[in-house]
Amino acid sequence: MSEETPAVEDVPRRRRRPRRRGGKNRGLYLLPHLFTTGNLFFGFYAIIKAAQGQPEQAALGIVLAGIFDTLDGRVARLARATSAFGREYDSIADTVSFGVAPAMLAYHAGNLAVLGRAGWILTFLFTVCAALRLARFNVSPGRYPGRFEGLPSPAAAGMVAATQWIVSFLREIGSSFTVPESVVAMSIAGLGLLMVSAIPYRSFKEFDMRHPFRTLVMVVLAILLIILEPKVTLFVIGIAYVASGPIEWAWRRIAKRPLEQPVDPEPTTTPPQG
Repeated sequence: MSEETPAVEDVPRRRRRPRRRGGKNRGLYLLPHLFTTGNLFFGFYAIIKAAQGQPEQAALGIVLAGIFDTLDGRVARLARATSAFGREYDSIADTVSFGVAPAMLAYHAGNLAVLGRAGWILTFLFTVCAALRLARFNVSPGRYPGRFEGLPSPAAAGMVAATQWIVSFLREIGSSFTVPESVVAMSIAGLGLLMVSAIPYRSFKEFDMRHPFRTLVMVVLAILLIILEPKVTLFVIGIAYVASGPIEWAWRRIAKRPLEQPVDPEPTTTPPQG
């Protein structure tokens, strides 16, 4: 044996660090938080663009935030990476993207500054209602299975974005259509009150797969309409969904056909998607 070659027993052995259980899933655990961060980023982006007088870009930011908000919950469930931290982080991001950003868009694009104090108070009402709705959802997802209690905050924010797009579309085709500032203020306040109402809204999380072909046809038609004329189609879908809650609630009261027996609300441990 050469003098340059140390003996085997003289070579120090490296100690292997014990592997943490679940270490290989650490990336999957962080993945939902990255989507939540994307949600927060686009919400902040929408606020900046609204303040800069670029309402269409602000509306796009709100819609993209909604897409990331949908993905983070689904990814968390698929990766089995749900956590209390993720639930709280998601709620904070949603408050910015679906509470502050739509209010800022309505305030600047709707020229609500001319209303003075009433303008910013009514837009703040939307923001505080979104925060209260998200806090309530963290405690109880709803009294009726398969339904949200109150208008979901992403849907309310999407309605604001879709309204901005339809107004831009009407101006593009040469229409001199304008929305009075008072109508904008009352509409944004009304959306806020719908969020904290007890009116049930369908969640559509469970499609009726007994007729998969019919469901597929409806989805394909909706996608084609969105591709053909996205601004008009998204506005129509938004109006239909926002109005569906009060209309169904009133019809059930008149026809005396209440929903199924309410379940006892219990604290939830899954990430909110409302």
